[in-house]
Amino acid sequence: MPATQVLPWPLVKRAPQRAFPVRTLQQLLRARQYSLSVDGIFGPDTEAAVKAFQQSRNLGVDGIVGPQTWPKLVVQVKRGDRSDAVRGVQEVMKFHDQSDGEGPAIHVDGIFGPITDNWVRGFQTAVGIDSDGIVGPITWRALVSGM
Repeated sequence: MPATQVLPWPLVKRAPQRAFPVRTLQQLLRARQYSLSVDGIFGPDTEAAVKAFQQSRNLGVDGIVGPQTWPKLVVQVKRGDRSDAVRGVQEVMKFHDQSDGEGPAIHVDGIFGPITDNWVRGFQTAVGIDSDGIVGPITWRALVSGM
């Protein structure tokens, strides 16, 4: 699938309720050295981190994560990596897990091992993008857009 068929980057902004993909957003901010808890709520701490990130990248500082901010925020990850960005991928895996305990357990441990690699490749195939196991900009966009 060409990148043009992948859903657009979502708009994620401050909201009092838990919403997808806030946990992944928080993990990516942590990967960029912003100190905040991963609770799935886009509250004042997450908004402050987003604004600080936007300012550091000379983006419009509005606290909204959209098509200008996401591409600068995502971090390419692949098998063998260990990071908060990998935890961000695993947050999406956990969100989409519908195995009812029948499949392999999904641990948000930040280690891009065989389970994460298999899931990423399967996801890439399912959405019609190159199944290379590398989570780059196109795969990130598909992940956070809820495909």
